[in-house]
Amino acid sequence: MDSEFFSVSNLSLPHQVRGLLMTVGILDIVDIIIVAVILYHCYKLLEDTSAITLVKGIVSLLLLTGICGALELHVIDWLLQKAVTVLMVALPVIFQPELRRALAHIGQGRFFAPYEVFAEEESEICIREICDAVDSMSKSRTGALIVCERSTRLNDIIDEKNGTKLDAVISADLLNQIFFINTPIHDGAVIIRGSRIMVAGAKLPNSQNANIPHELGTRHRAAIGISEQVDVLALVVSEETGIVSIAERGHIKRNITRLALQERLKTVFPTEKKEKLNFKELYLAAKSRIKRAEK
Repeated sequence: MDSEFFSVSNLSLPHQVRGLLMTVGILDIVDIIIVAVILYHCYKLLEDTSAITLVKGIVSLLLLTGICGALELHVIDWLLQKAVTVLMVALPVIFQPELRRALAHIGQGRFFAPYEVFAEEESEICIREICDAVDSMSKSRTGALIVCERSTRLNDIIDEKNGTKLDAVISADLLNQIFFINTPIHDGAVIIRGSRIMVAGAKLPNSQNANIPHELGTRHRAAIGISEQVDVLALVVSEETGIVSIAERGHIKRNITRLALQERLKTVFPTEKKEKLNFKELYLAAKSRIKRAEK
């Protein structure tokens, strides 16, 4: 009897799968693809942030709730359900920086194409000028804070009341001059939009994260603070040690080398490289394949 039951089950399973596939239409496939793309971009927003750990904890809690319900562990299941309810109410507060960043992307129409594309030569010049300035200030231990916009405009910070408007081409000499110790705007931040320095001496919100190491000063806290709220790349040169740091998505990395800085700046000045077809190489490759096939 048992063998007949299992044989019938095995025979019916392909038919069930086939029947399920028969009900799936083109719109269902499009629906699944759209949801998958949205979930992927949401993951990219949370990637390498403290929020991704919270997401894993929430998923684990939901799985545990489902397991306890299936095993009929009523007391634990009731407690977990109450905890999930409270957690759902607290989610907007917990994920405030990530929600702010996502809404900014959507509002600017850049959720799926977040970055402006630069000409290859223009990108190389901007990256080189910034790296030269950072190297020079690191050697001389000149404190600096440079914020590069990516997918979010800092229009609420770039105004007449906050800093000095420049709208100048990026150059190492200008950056060095701005952060020179005797200039009146050396304490604030430089904000870069595209290939231009928009503002110098801007004041940024400091991070309220209690886990930031105590040895990090105001510039580092401001860099972390602005990166928590919007999608930017914030560069910091320490006045005490000359160490170069990068703040992104609420996290800061220290002891950044020039090569590492160049790689990160490529996300600020991305290029669309167009490969030229070499017809001679294509002809020789095709000829070589034909000869190998004949052998």
